[in-house]
Amino acid sequence: MRDWLLWRLPPAAIGYVLGVEAAAIALVALVFTTGRHPDPRELQTFAALAGTAFAVIVITSVSIKLRKQIRRDPWTLHIVYLAAGILLLPPNLLVLLLLGPTLHGVLDNRPEPYRWLFTTAATGIAMFTGRAVVGWDEPQWNPLTFFALGVVLLMMRAIVVAGGIRLRDPEAKRQAVLGEPIDVLLGIVAASLGGLLAVAMNEQPISVLLAAPPMVLLDLAGQLPTWRRTAQRDSKTGLSNAEHWERTARVELLRACQRGHPVAVLLADLDHFKKVNDEIGHLAGDTVLAAVAMMLQANVRGDDSVGRFGGEEFVILLPGTDPQTACKVAERIRLAAEVMSVPARDIHGMHRDLTDLTVSVGVATTSRFGYELTDLLVAADAAMLAAKASGRNAISLA
Repeated sequence: MRDWLLWRLPPAAIGYVLGVEAAAIALVALVFTTGRHPDPRELQTFAALAGTAFAVIVITSVSIKLRKQIRRDPWTLHIVYLAAGILLLPPNLLVLLLLGPTLHGVLDNRPEPYRWLFTTAATGIAMFTGRAVVGWDEPQWNPLTFFALGVVLLMMRAIVVAGGIRLRDPEAKRQAVLGEPIDVLLGIVAASLGGLLAVAMNEQPISVLLAAPPMVLLDLAGQLPTWRRTAQRDSKTGLSNAEHWERTARVELLRACQRGHPVAVLLADLDHFKKVNDEIGHLAGDTVLAAVAMMLQANVRGDDSVGRFGGEEFVILLPGTDPQTACKVAERIRLAAEVMSVPARDIHGMHRDLTDLTVSVGVATTSRFGYELTDLLVAADAAMLAAKASGRNAISLA
């Protein structure tokens, strides 16, 4: 525990994480000490629900590992059986369902244990809050309480986790804090499935087996954003890869053409990058590429599209940008590259601060070359080569 990355967080984030975990532990202890003994039918229901959840968790974890994928938060799967458990089980048996999120943390070999402990604690708080909303001793079965349960389960955990992310990284993007739209949609589907599962199990506990395939599909669907990003992103820089950038650019250019708005394309190439790879090492070169990617994103707007075309070449689409403004952006990028200092290790393992990094930037705009992406890229490439020919560390407007 002494080596956990938790202790490297800002003090406010450490206090928040520990506070959430302490609150969850206190709630669990309270439930265990005050809960009534379950009857045989409740034990049967728990065994069927927990057994199915365990099987689904193991199956999906093994499936993702065999494909060598990185699992996203499996919260969607947990919603299903937790929602059903909230409606069917006494609180002291409900607590045992938290072993599901804990099992995921073990099976997935999470590199930062404090994170899944924190998210499990947030899950527990959301679960207890949901139980209190529908009725602590005897849940009320009606459409209003079913709806309220789904809202509370989705919102409470999201709020608790978002607070931790925001304290850990105040500059985190909204998507990182609140999740993606597909997460919300899958959460709604999972909560609905959990309610339906409770209705079916209330009549016959063994009917939980019918929910196993949908639970597997929901969990795998929850990994779609990761798989999509893997297909769209360059692995070394996190930027859009060439194929995804081109698709995005063509859509933006079509929209701009219909509205008569200007668009600019910038092609930026690192000067003398081969020298970095050959003399300092390819790992240092990868570090430089990642640093340049961050620099480019910091010097454009949120609606601009930055991609890596391969090697040391980057491309930027600037919607709603005239030639004069595009040249200002290119110059800002050139100046930002000049002052970069990238910490890296050379082929001998020695620390090096890489400076004297420069870029040559070619600029092409729709005002001269029209809205065909190929024409803009050819023009920007020619302009970039002209900037190289003029001595590098320069910009050139096609």
